[in-house]
This record gives sequence, C-alpha cells and structure tokens, in this order.
Amino acid sequence: MSARSTVAHTPAPSKRPARALLLEAAARLFYSRGVAATGIDAITAEAGVAKKSLYNNFASKAELVAAYLEARHAEWLELYRRRLENARNPRERVLAVFDAYADHANVAYLNGFRGCGLLNAAAELPAGAPGRLAVRKHKEEVEDLLARHVAELLPGEDPRAAGLARHLAFLLEGAMARAGLEGDDACLEECRMIASRLLADL
Repeated sequence: MSARSTVAHTPAPSKRPARALLLEAAARLFYSRGVAATGIDAITAEAGVAKKSLYNNFASKAELVAAYLEARHAEWLELYRRRLENARNPRERVLAVFDAYADHANVAYLNGFRGCGLLNAAAELPAGAPGRLAVRKHKEEVEDLLARHVAELLPGEDPRAAGLARHLAFLLEGAMARAGLEGDDACLEECRMIASRLLADL
C-alpha cells in the first residue's frame, strides 16, 4: 500500500467540542482565581480556542458562569450518587452527603482547595443575580437530601427530621467554609464525626 493511500485511510484525530474545552477551562480558572478576576481572554487561552468560539457557545460571560455553576452542581451530585450506592442504611445515606463534600474537596484543583466553588462564586455576584439563586437552589437541594435520609431514621417525626437536617446542613456548610480557609479536608472529616455522633444519639 502506498504512503498516499495510507494517509487517505487514516481517520482524523477527534477534536473535543469547543464548548467543553471552554467550560473546563472556565471551571479551573473561576475556582482558582475567582469569577471577577478571570477574563474572557484568560479563559480562551486556557482552553486553547479562539475568542469567537466562546461567543459561539455562550452569549456572555454571565451565561458561562451559569453553565459553570450548573456543571459544578452536577459534579457534586455524581459524587453523592457514587457514595449512595455503597450506603447500606439511612444513617450511612446521611453520611454519604458529608462524604461527597469531602470527595469534592479532594479533587486535584489548580492552586489547591479553596472551599465551596458555588459559595465562592455566589459571594462575587450581586444580590438577586441568577447565579446566586442557582447556588441557593443547590444548597436547598442538599438540605432536602439530608431531610429525606433523616426522615428514614425518624419515621412519623417530620418536624424533628426537618430540624435535624437543617442542623446538619449548617454544620456541613460551616465545616466547608473552614476547610476552604485551611486548604484541606480536616474540618470536613471532623464534621462527619460530629454528624455521626448526632445520628447515633437518635
């Protein structure tokens, strides 16, 4: 077979969609540098695509930020689902939420762990911004998951279950904030132990 025919029949290397490259680049930079400090030029350079590609996929930086928040929420949910698969009882299902937070903290982040990416982004957005509402929805969903699992431990005691779920949600968010300041998951591990003791006392 000639060299020419070999080239003709060699499939071209597959190219990843620009949207995926841009979203991954934005996620790395938004988390490590912050949303406001990360410009469009930095994102396109990190993604290795032309600026035109960004505006072909996202109408604005705000739309890219919204996509980042949605993707980060989906990433956490996937970590939670994996933990849930190995949970054998309601107590372990509650702790699966805590474990998913620790798993998210231990992702290999550019420049290290800086706390909850959703809250970090929300802190930079103005009151009433769609991004802040999206983050609030995520946090409410986490609390709802906790409430669902706690309710299995306290059947017929819905108000008590809801109160404990809120307590656990606040405990978890406080630990996440401290863990972000300290740059590791030690506070999250301690938080999980506290939650485990609370559940054992039911």
